[in-house]
Amino acid sequence: MKISRLIFTIIFLFAIWVLLTGSLHEDELIVGLFVAIVISLFTGPLFTRRGIYHLHPKRIWGKIVYLFVFFVELVKANVDVAKRVLSPSLPINPGIVRVKTKLTEDMDKLWLANSITLTPGTMTLDIKGDELFIHWIDVQETEPHAAGKIIKGAFERHLGGVE
Repeated sequence: MKISRLIFTIIFLFAIWVLLTGSLHEDELIVGLFVAIVISLFTGPLFTRRGIYHLHPKRIWGKIVYLFVFFVELVKANVDVAKRVLSPSLPINPGIVRVKTKLTEDMDKLWLANSITLTPGTMTLDIKGDELFIHWIDVQETEPHAAGKIIKGAFERHLGGVE
């Protein structure tokens, strides 16, 4: 196992420990670090392929900005779905569209797929390579590139640093 992956997994699990316990007492921190090390030794390869790469300041900043972008998109989508539900004619045009992504990391694709699914009106059905198959409540575009611009919005750019 690469040391970078091991260190990243220890840091990640230790941070989860501190968040869940909510304690900064020395005893709890020592136990948490021990537990993180033991779990990392057995499960390290399952967590990441790139290790410390995920802790690069540019990637961390991208994730922070992404959370704000996600929140804004979530509110907009909720308002849109609420309008559709409250409308007597229920204006929907459901369908499944294929969307391509420029993201290369599996974890970034997972974040994108989950973000799309958590945004009301869309649900990611499958990921195959660089394609996502998405059920969309109101298909506005069927061409993959154009549909991708509408559905992915700014998610993709902030997740993987893709311009």
